Amino acid sequence: MNVETGLIVGADGLARPAWASVDPLLQQYYDTEWGMPVRDERGLFERVSLEGFQSGLSWATILRKRPAFREAFDDFDPDAVAAYTDDDVERLMTDARIVRNRAKITATIANARATVALRHDDTVEGGLVGLVWSFKPDTTPRPERLSEIPTSSPESVALAKTLRAKGFRFVGPTTMFALMEAVGIVDTHLLASHRRGSSGVWLTDVGCGSLET
Repeated sequence: MNVETGLIVGADGLARPAWASVDPLLQQYYDTEWGMPVRDERGLFERVSLEGFQSGLSWATILRKRPAFREAFDDFDPDAVAAYTDDDVERLMTDARIVRNRAKITATIANARATVALRHDDTVEGGLVGLVWSFKPDTTPRPERLSEIPTSSPESVALAKTLRAKGFRFVGPTTMFALMEAVGIVDTHLLASHRRGSSGVWLTDVGCGSLET
């Protein structure tokens, strides 16, 4: 590992952060999914939900349980989850394949209802997707080492505040910054990572700075 940057060059010659360099599941997630744009309602609702469940846990734990989460929560269809009753809460609380945390389960149901409500909110253009992406900053971080990656931003603080006002739960500034990283709203790949700039949302060149596409 490069001690200065925190990157590890794998056997394939590609540089990745340590968290994505050992576990094959995390490596695949990093190489193919993390940081790529998510602009559909169901996909974004799933990401909001899983980021909420991840609070206090490792992302590897959530990623391994994601197939079970999808099955348990009707593939994160907001309309289906919004219709859940107390019986569904109890069903989920007995499902050992997922994270059985009542507060997070009920928050996911509340968030589904809030997602559906956003479709008819005259103050929001584009529902959940439009609201979340409206907090895309003018510039993205350009970290050279892991220690330079922020854990929140003014935009994630504002997004969290807005979502809470719309009825969402488990959407604090740190959780929302992680969401923004995961769905491509910001690019926090290290400059030397092979994934830097791969989302197409940001064109990043070490010598020329950051430009939005």
